[in-house]
Amino acid sequence: MGDKMFSSKVAVMISLITLGICMYLYFPFPNNPMVETQARTIFMSFPISNYDGSISLGITGSVLFIAAIILLAIGLKKYRLRTTIIVVIAYTILPTLLITMYQETLAKGIDAISYNGEGACSFDSVDEDLMDAKCNLSLHNRSNEAVTFELEFLDSTYQEDDLRMESLMNLAGPHRVTIEANQKRRINFKESLNLSNVPNHIGGGTSKGIHIKIIDGETLRIL
Repeated sequence: MGDKMFSSKVAVMISLITLGICMYLYFPFPNNPMVETQARTIFMSFPISNYDGSISLGITGSVLFIAAIILLAIGLKKYRLRTTIIVVIAYTILPTLLITMYQETLAKGIDAISYNGEGACSFDSVDEDLMDAKCNLSLHNRSNEAVTFELEFLDSTYQEDDLRMESLMNLAGPHRVTIEANQKRRINFKESLNLSNVPNHIGGGTSKGIHIKIIDGETLRIL
């Protein structure tokens, strides 16, 4: 059965090992690598470029991923297309499954906090130095203990001229948040921001898919 399935078991093994290396390069935990690298162009889980140019590690990972898929196809004698599609899908969803399993079993503190990335903010100018701001997002504490942390807002990576937008919410901080054990909580922030000492900021607008930083003592995560 094995000989009928594989034309080269070595090629398949090398392919799987290479895919493991690819996943390790930009595993999305504890921080979101797309935020850290300020990625503009993404292939699979690899940031290819940002505003500073190409990201060599992301390009290397992309090449390794393509090579791994080619090796997998070479190593299989039957069901090449079907197996390749299954492997690509598994590669895409496996990190999320592994992170969820870890957070629900072993993780403690802010390591057990998950964010779906669907937060949003809106900013309305009242006058030259005053702005009304609202942000909302959902966080999930997957552990069996309550978790308390500070939350900071991060500016979008595509803002031109280093204009501050989401990070303006930090002027009203620190934002201290507590999420009870095994609780999914929607958090709403509503602030009136004094911008008299903030020279470089937006005049108003909305933002979706916001990114945040959560802090507990010396431990922090970027989500």
